[in-house]
Amino acid sequence: MKSASTKEGGEIIMLKLLRIKQFRYFFLADIISGFGVGLTTVGANWYLLSQTKSSKLVGLYLTVNVIAGFAMSPLAGSLTDKCSRKIVILWSFLGRALPMLLIAGYFLIWGFNLYVMYFLASLTGAGWITYMSASRSYIQSIIPEKLLGSANSFVEVSLQVGMFVAGAISGVILNYTGFMAILVINIIMFLIGTVLIMRIPKDVLHFAAENDVHASFINGIRYIFSTRIVVIVGALSILPLLVTQLFNVTSPAYVASVLNQNSIVYGMADMLYGIGGLTAGILTGWIISKLENKKIIIAYFFLASLALVSLYAGRNVFLMYICTYVIGLSNSSLRIVTNTVLMKNVAASYMGRTTSVLNGTAQFIEIFASSWMGIMNDQQGASFGFLIMFIIMLIGLLLSGLVKRMA
Repeated sequence: MKSASTKEGGEIIMLKLLRIKQFRYFFLADIISGFGVGLTTVGANWYLLSQTKSSKLVGLYLTVNVIAGFAMSPLAGSLTDKCSRKIVILWSFLGRALPMLLIAGYFLIWGFNLYVMYFLASLTGAGWITYMSASRSYIQSIIPEKLLGSANSFVEVSLQVGMFVAGAISGVILNYTGFMAILVINIIMFLIGTVLIMRIPKDVLHFAAENDVHASFINGIRYIFSTRIVVIVGALSILPLLVTQLFNVTSPAYVASVLNQNSIVYGMADMLYGIGGLTAGILTGWIISKLENKKIIIAYFFLASLALVSLYAGRNVFLMYICTYVIGLSNSSLRIVTNTVLMKNVAASYMGRTTSVLNGTAQFIEIFASSWMGIMNDQQGASFGFLIMFIIMLIGLLLSGLVKRMA
């Protein structure tokens, strides 16, 4: 099944999407919150590395992040399918902004503390998986099926605009002001996003009949495994998420120890990852209308594999910039296509739980992978991480080639 072409009845699809009030305010909130999240993601990794000089502790920080997300996933999916998705999104913003005020206050008074950083990791992990479950389900509920490919591309644009701008300035902020400023900016972004989400009409979709969270989540898992295409595409959707997490563990150590560069180079590389994602958001909606989903997925798994093996073999800042851009392009494109296929094949009453199960599964794997990656980067050198990521994307390439057709 293909998405709508770039024009329909003389109207550009982008304009049609922006005329939908719910989507317009959601889109702006997504950009703003993505900027805050991007700042904290980039900033926390580099800040922790600079304070501890340990890639292993950076890996442990990200492990705590994904453990929190995994633990939150059953509740996030069940709440999304039972409650107003607008309300869940609102609390995913406020539930991160308010505790961040306490964290910022602690750093202001007492300075760096490893355990407070781990609390920040827990907070951001739980908040992120809740937001992803609610926001993707919200999109499915307000956008016509023929516009889902374009809507997912548009949302990827919003995410990457926030992320790549954050990557561009996070290194500068860290270098000249410190991590405290990043936390304050993130809090402000969440509060602005909250105001925007409050302006959208309250949705009244209530699907999950089960009051028990555990029963609701188990039924969601059963539903996923009852649909072959959801199982396959869901598995493919996990791999780019895993590579993104491992990239976050490996990249700061690679810049610092292999390339012998500073936080500004790290921020620039992260910005190029975001620009690659932005490019994917701009182009993928159109590409989906022209090519089969299977061909698109195979092509981007191949590109990502090529970029990752190049990073493993190379030792050059310019090469890292190019390959990071390609990885951002590939991972974002894969998310857009797999999300579109899932939205077209998953019943709306199960979308929240499906999203949380898939993201939770990815985070369960990352619980072990992030810590292991940090340890191996300390022992084998940071470039080793890119070899592992290459193998993961190669598996995705082989798996996608075995699928007959992706509707």
